[in-house]
Amino acid sequence: MNSLDKALAFQALHSRRHPLILPNPWDAGSARILTSMGFEALATTSAGLAFSLGRRDAEGALSRAEILANAQSIVEATHLPVSADLENGFGDSPEEVSKTIHMAADIGLVGGSIEDATGNPQAPIYEFNHALERVIAGVEAARSLPLPFVFVARAENFSAGVHDLDDTIRRLIAFEQAGADVLFAPGLPDLKAIQRVCEALQKPVNVVMGLAGSTFTVDDLAGVGVRRISLGSSLARAALGEFIRAAEEVKAMGTFNFASNAISFREANSLMAPGRKSD
Repeated sequence: MNSLDKALAFQALHSRRHPLILPNPWDAGSARILTSMGFEALATTSAGLAFSLGRRDAEGALSRAEILANAQSIVEATHLPVSADLENGFGDSPEEVSKTIHMAADIGLVGGSIEDATGNPQAPIYEFNHALERVIAGVEAARSLPLPFVFVARAENFSAGVHDLDDTIRRLIAFEQAGADVLFAPGLPDLKAIQRVCEALQKPVNVVMGLAGSTFTVDDLAGVGVRRISLGSSLARAALGEFIRAAEEVKAMGTFNFASNAISFREANSLMAPGRKSD
């Protein structure tokens, strides 16, 4: 599919009532594996990329160039539509948000999210009006493109330790009214809070799963109105967990039983074949 076909397909996936499952590869290889498994679309993960580069996440350790280079490698590794975690747009100003959206589309991405988090621990969330101006700029940039770019607006209160559901909903409503296509508030504390967010909005709500202690199923989330489920860095962290357990077994026990759970060289090699599709 070309970029326009991918964009139209991605847009259509958000019109269903049953949630779109959007897994997050952290590099081209993990993108090829997820593609082979029959998922319908993919999204990048800034945390997964940061860990793979030996850096901490959420500390401004990744540049826009690095995020977009990683996203481009994922776009080129799959025939599926790809959306990207574009952090806070890599600048405080609405103009930087607009620039980031244009740059994202230029490398073949068909969607992307912008946060209202500042990256400043002393003032972690942009003031309401400033946050809204940034979303408006992102929406305008998305609408100026020659394809339907799915713009996701994120309200980061809970992930930044600001446990204010009313303000989170207020922000999401404003972002929706500004034209955002998908709304996202990471870290909501429970299913009741998720339901309140969904009931306050008309457009699709994304929820991130794979966090410790989150036991909701796809059906649970669909039942309260969730339309999109992403996995954030959870698949990358699951891979790191297996890596650590295998290395600990060798170091502590002197055994190699972990190999019985590893995929074979032949299978891994096969999954990296260019152009491989699940169909």
